[in-house]
Amino acid sequence: QVQLVESGGGSVQPGGSLRLICRNPDRTWDRYCMGWFRQAPGKQREGIAVVDTDGTTHYADSLKGRFTISQDDAKRTQHLQMSDLRPEDTAMYYCATDPICEDDSGHFSWADWIYWGQGTQVTVS
Repeated sequence: QVQLVESGGGSVQPGGSLRLICRNPDRTWDRYCMGWFRQAPGKQREGIAVVDTDGTTHYADSLKGRFTISQDDAKRTQHLQMSDLRPEDTAMYYCATDPICEDDSGHFSWADWIYWGQGTQVTVS
């Protein structure tokens, strides 16, 4: 069982920044896809950014430019830097990892991720 530990959420004013951190101490660190998702009250979960098994980064088109994903392999941590935050960014943010993040056609997919962190709340107001 992979256990992901998230931190860094909180409250911020519009226009502010936050950096979320996810730590994956598991030996799957360098073999799994890993990334960030969020879910706002009453809305479906949406993907934000992912680092694929080959190091390729994938971003949700609507968030590219304001959100940046990065990794520290030595510390087995992944970071999500969020800037110019808006009230509509208010949500629970989750870190997730999965051995496969492609669909049957070999294309990157946001769906069906297996392992999830407990979530960290981000509130912009």
